[in-house]
Amino acid sequence: MSESNYDHKFLWPLYFGAIASTLFRIFTYLFLRVVPARLCKYLLPGLYLAYTATIPIASLRLPSPPDAKQDGSAAPATTNKTNNNRDVVWELLFSLPTTRLTTIITWSINTLLLLFAADFVFTPVIDSATDVTFTRVGAVYPDAVKVVVRYPLSHANATERDVLILWRPATAAAAEPWTDGPTLRLDPEFDWTNTTKLTKLWPSTEYEYTLADTNRTILQYPASPIRFRTFPDERLPTASHFRFVVSSCLKPNFPYAPFKNGRIKGFDLLADYLFNEPTIVDTPGTVAFVDASDNATESLQVDARIAANGSEPAVANVIPATLGAEGVVPTEFMLFLGDFIYADIPVYHGDSKHAYRRLYRRNYNSPSFRRVYERLPIIHTYDDHEFINNYVGHSNDTPPFENANDAFRIYNADGNYDPRVPGLHYYDFRYGNVAFFVMDTRRYRSSPFTGEAATRTMLGEAQLSALYEWLGKVNQTATFKFIVTSVPFTSLWTHDAQTDSWAGYASERASLLSALHTVPNVYLLSGDRHEFAAIEFNPLREVGPGSHIVREFSTSPLSMFYVPLVRTLRRASEAVVPRTRLRIVDEESPPEEVVEEVPMERVIKYLPIGNYKWSTIEIDTRNPEHPKLSLEVVIDGKVAYNLPIDATSVKLKSSTALGSMVPDSLKDILDRVGISPNRWF
Repeated sequence: MSESNYDHKFLWPLYFGAIASTLFRIFTYLFLRVVPARLCKYLLPGLYLAYTATIPIASLRLPSPPDAKQDGSAAPATTNKTNNNRDVVWELLFSLPTTRLTTIITWSINTLLLLFAADFVFTPVIDSATDVTFTRVGAVYPDAVKVVVRYPLSHANATERDVLILWRPATAAAAEPWTDGPTLRLDPEFDWTNTTKLTKLWPSTEYEYTLADTNRTILQYPASPIRFRTFPDERLPTASHFRFVVSSCLKPNFPYAPFKNGRIKGFDLLADYLFNEPTIVDTPGTVAFVDASDNATESLQVDARIAANGSEPAVANVIPATLGAEGVVPTEFMLFLGDFIYADIPVYHGDSKHAYRRLYRRNYNSPSFRRVYERLPIIHTYDDHEFINNYVGHSNDTPPFENANDAFRIYNADGNYDPRVPGLHYYDFRYGNVAFFVMDTRRYRSSPFTGEAATRTMLGEAQLSALYEWLGKVNQTATFKFIVTSVPFTSLWTHDAQTDSWAGYASERASLLSALHTVPNVYLLSGDRHEFAAIEFNPLREVGPGSHIVREFSTSPLSMFYVPLVRTLRRASEAVVPRTRLRIVDEESPPEEVVEEVPMERVIKYLPIGNYKWSTIEIDTRNPEHPKLSLEVVIDGKVAYNLPIDATSVKLKSSTALGSMVPDSLKDILDRVGISPNRWF
């Protein structure tokens, strides 16, 4: 664009419009593809209006012969064509149009971007998914399973409907009759959703169920029966060898793509992974660590306590094998650690039951999510965005708890394991000789900004007592103990994590960590930070009986943003603990003991990059003297990290149960004569 084509008094408004347009495009890209910041809901319309206000200036262009040089001679046609093409590209890129056509094209591009942003913001309101029908498996027991069903009636005057659960062993022939299960009453008060428990099942057995009306006529959905496998009997001192998936944080269609509002890409990648297992090749290696202060990468040798062979398996970038292939360890369930919905990002649509319920319906209506929840049991807890950013409950159900909890309970919590007290959201469960405690880190926490630091609480008195009681119970009855916390337990994350995570409750955290160090094989599972990190907590005393290392695996997001360039995790804590090491002076002298200082908390691995992350944890207690844990981290559909851990042997207290020792043939006979498994337990 030549300045001679414009009256100079119009140049500054024109440049202002170009700057506004360029900023609008940059921030729209950031909003739709990088971080959906709340500020953009004001910034984008403002920049767009500033740009459009300058469009009339384009019509004030002064005429100038396009094919004339300044001396009046004609310019070569090829030169003019090349220059014109180059000018058009720059005009469209930086919004400096010189013709009516380029003005229209520039306006069209910006208007389309604004429509994309509006689509991302308002689709959760417009697409309320009121007709979504689904069923899924939640909590799984040795002799029972929880089934969640939503099956709305289409006509407006409908007040209720009954749905019958039909079930049978998955190994039954197609002609095998269905067994009547419980009947679910569905009504609009609870959004046509209800949860029931299917009982009288055998441990470690595969079953399938379908839905029917009260006349036992099978309904159109599901198209094929839903399958599940009951857990092993925890009272039997049998070995466990299984896997489970853990992650948190999702928002449909982010990063944004046009015309894919129902997609949750993280679940698509997870579904591919669950049915196409990665190939692992064991080769010597090192652990790559991304420094929290910059983007440098250095190599740290794997600690001998973690990988006894001193190596880290290399991983392939492809996932070729199938889930049903011989030798593949079954994935039994998924732990989703919160931020299942984002009620306040990018726009908070209000504190009402309807506003929260439609966000859950939208997720369950996603074909991506359906690929997973129809085939894998999912256990939930909540975090802040199920309510509002950095929610603090104060133990008095501070708003918007009531309406937000209504939706969480209907769609997710009712399918979880039963809490000790109905209506609470902290609970525990077991898979064989592996125990889990799921915390509620939002409802009972006090403000991290008020009161004495020593009196601040994350869990509240009742929940903390329940956790300590659980620790005492599972200390010698479970080989591995997993504690689920929606926010990180480590204090190494900076910025708002210093107040929103356990770092803001230092006194309660220190007391709890002291207790955890006395229990072998304790692992903390967390999310929230939109990064992956493996953390090691070292006890004050030397590692040995009654003094154990605690580790945390923090994984997120499943399908949401990550923050590029900025790193918020410190490498190690300033607090240190003494450790005695043997040092070889020379070959002729005996090793001498030296005391070293090691961090109380240190990072084993930090992987901040990636929109789609989950961790798979494999447990193997078949050799009780050498139990093993293997961590596998998948980022953007590719295996990014493996961490094998040789765990501490635990002498478990014996128990008796006969359920899982009964052969399938005898189970069928006992079922037919009406003898249920709980008579054997």
